[in-house]
Amino acid sequence: MNPKQRTIKSEVSVSGVGLHTGAQVTLTFKPAPENYGYKFKRTDLPGEPIIEADVDNVTDTSRSTTISQNGASVSTTEHVLAALVGCEIDNVLIELNGIEVPILDGSAIEFVKALESVGCKEQQAEREYYYIPHNINYSEEDRNVEMVAMPHQDDYRFTCMVDYNSPVLGSQHATITSIGDFKEHIASSRTFVFLHELEMLLKHNLIKGGDINNAIVIVDHEVEEAELRELAKAFKREEIKVAKEGVLNNIELRYQNEPARHKLLDMIGDLALIGVPLKGHIMAARPGHAANVAFAKKIKAAIKKDKRKKSINVYDPATKPLYDVTKIMSILPHRPPFLFIDKIIELTKTYVVGVKNVTMNEYFFEGHFPGAPVFPGVIQIEAMAQTGGILVLSTVPDPENYLTYFLKIDKVRFRAQVNPGDSLVFRCDLIEPMRRGIAQMKGVGMIGETIVVEAEMMAQITKVKES
Repeated sequence: MNPKQRTIKSEVSVSGVGLHTGAQVTLTFKPAPENYGYKFKRTDLPGEPIIEADVDNVTDTSRSTTISQNGASVSTTEHVLAALVGCEIDNVLIELNGIEVPILDGSAIEFVKALESVGCKEQQAEREYYYIPHNINYSEEDRNVEMVAMPHQDDYRFTCMVDYNSPVLGSQHATITSIGDFKEHIASSRTFVFLHELEMLLKHNLIKGGDINNAIVIVDHEVEEAELRELAKAFKREEIKVAKEGVLNNIELRYQNEPARHKLLDMIGDLALIGVPLKGHIMAARPGHAANVAFAKKIKAAIKKDKRKKSINVYDPATKPLYDVTKIMSILPHRPPFLFIDKIIELTKTYVVGVKNVTMNEYFFEGHFPGAPVFPGVIQIEAMAQTGGILVLSTVPDPENYLTYFLKIDKVRFRAQVNPGDSLVFRCDLIEPMRRGIAQMKGVGMIGETIVVEAEMMAQITKVKES
């Protein structure tokens, strides 16, 4: 049995400046229900849009990871997401009154402290892990980036190597054998920047919130006294010098391999955008935000592929259906020739499986490619919608007194033809719990093990008015 999902006991806030904008911003963690995941809310924008922490929403990885959705963006998400993963918290709403997550000291430790100050509580639902089933590889030959996710059933393990051909930084390694080690060994590792990068950013006014106290500055060239005086002036310090470790003396290193540890921290935060807690061993050489996101997309694609395999419903025509067509007509108001579901073979609180037997005597084949009959795509969607309607109407005790109206159908894809003689099996799963009679579903239509159609649907049930 998996451990229970967790959220925080009460809300808690942290405040600071955004690294690039320099604007003061307050971030508030709020408890969230089961299966909510991580979502950001921009409270400073009209309508307070929500941005899901999803790798498909990533829009920029140039200096940090930015996600965008519903006309809004949040940047520098990696440190706060790493803190949530490291604290093994599953469901949280993160409210922000600005575009950037505050940089704080350049690590994740202040977020960890805030979360621990309010504590966590268990929820009823179990945490559903994705166990890495086989090696998943990603590489970028031009930048010598190598990443691999390997099976490891017991925990979430990381190994990270950085090598920037820098005589100061050299080659560094960092590792944790369990995600439980994050808080003690990784969370306080701060971001780092090479001096030439810092000077470029200052020149282009790109780090308005940058402070010499929230980053390790690695000196990668000879520095004249005049240059040090300019840096001291830019960061409002009396004096800046180069320490014996080859870094500016603004801060002392917390670990000899702090840069490698911070790259590991970033990787944990970026891979949180997969949206599923993982069990496996992640190994990475020379990671960065762009590579992390590409790697996360590859793992997410593997997860989706595995889910499709698991959702395949083997149709046995000899098995007695849960609902035959007579029972279906007692629930749905549709009638021939506009009733497109013949059987319901599975029905739970979260999904339904229905069957449409496609025969040559369907009325539409007379005019729809009669020489090469193909089951029309729009009718496939209608059949899927009727299957989903059974799921929605199963939530009320008197479904015959309700109608199901579809509010939105999105992300429709037709992958293969459906022809006379095929048995088309539809499965509709709730994407999230129903609220106020509104359901959001993911629908998939299959012939055998082949997906032929898929779509996302939103429907609402409405009671029939008495005449």
